[in-house]
Amino acid sequence: MRRLRAAYVLGADALGQIYGPEERAQVLRWADGEPPVLTGEQAAVGTRALEEVEVVLSGWGAPVMDEAFLARAPRLRAVLYGAGSVRGFVTDALVERGVVVSSAVSGNAVPVADYTVAAVHFSLKRLWSFLRAPDAASEAAVLASVQGTYGATVGLVGLGEVGRQVCRRLAGSGVHLLAHDPYLEEAAARELGVRLVGLEELFASCEVVSVHAPLHEGTRGMITAAHLGAMPVGATLLNTARGAVIRPDDLVRVLTARPDLQAVLDVTEPEPLPADAPLRALPNVVLTPHIAGSLGRECRRMGAMMAQELERLALGEPLRWPVDLSRLAVAALP
Repeated sequence: MRRLRAAYVLGADALGQIYGPEERAQVLRWADGEPPVLTGEQAAVGTRALEEVEVVLSGWGAPVMDEAFLARAPRLRAVLYGAGSVRGFVTDALVERGVVVSSAVSGNAVPVADYTVAAVHFSLKRLWSFLRAPDAASEAAVLASVQGTYGATVGLVGLGEVGRQVCRRLAGSGVHLLAHDPYLEEAAARELGVRLVGLEELFASCEVVSVHAPLHEGTRGMITAAHLGAMPVGATLLNTARGAVIRPDDLVRVLTARPDLQAVLDVTEPEPLPADAPLRALPNVVLTPHIAGSLGRECRRMGAMMAQELERLALGEPLRWPVDLSRLAVAALP
């Protein structure tokens, strides 16, 4: 075992959110002294505190780690990112230096998957329609349409960490799972208990479609009016990924024309929505303000994961959550 020179480098507000007292105590067990705390802005302009740092513990508000940053941190060998996507700070210079990067993306996926599965069950029980029912007669009409979970067909757009966790949570609930993910092998899909299909078939076949595709150049606007308009009567669209994966004007147009459809949107384009945005006025839309991801105490899970990674580095063990930097082009934008 060798204690490592570490520093916290992230946004001022993010430090307390991600690395609480327990997480910082765990870090201190494996760090060579109390790690200094630097905001992203301080690290970006330079400070002597970086000169001896081997490991950066980071999170939201991390600075771009380019050639200039690396020149100020000549001994840097690892970045432990207590949040999700690393595309906001990783550069070619960091990759060329051979700095390893670990991310708590799987930890941040936990509450998103929990939110999604709850929304799937509520959707199949037609909860959103009950909330709009003005009287007992309307409630009775909704009740007659409820088919429930068993035998339902649910579609997932994207089988990254969140999508996979959703699959595991829905296993055993009796739903049929379809998915669209051009990067997933058939064998991996079978292990998850899902059938891979094209986007057109998925939207036309599923009672609930949940979007988990990362936003990048290849997915921006990938879901169009044609996909949305093909959804079965009474179907529900869930989006906890990024609003721009769905063409915003198409979304409004289809939901206006199809009041039988329901949308549950934790993300929008733009975000936040203006007060006069058409989506806010539609009765078949439920909006939540980007709450699916880690909030409050949930953020500490990500800090704990990165403290565990520091322990592995100190013990000379392989990291558990390394990022494959060769796949950044198809990783989520921050």
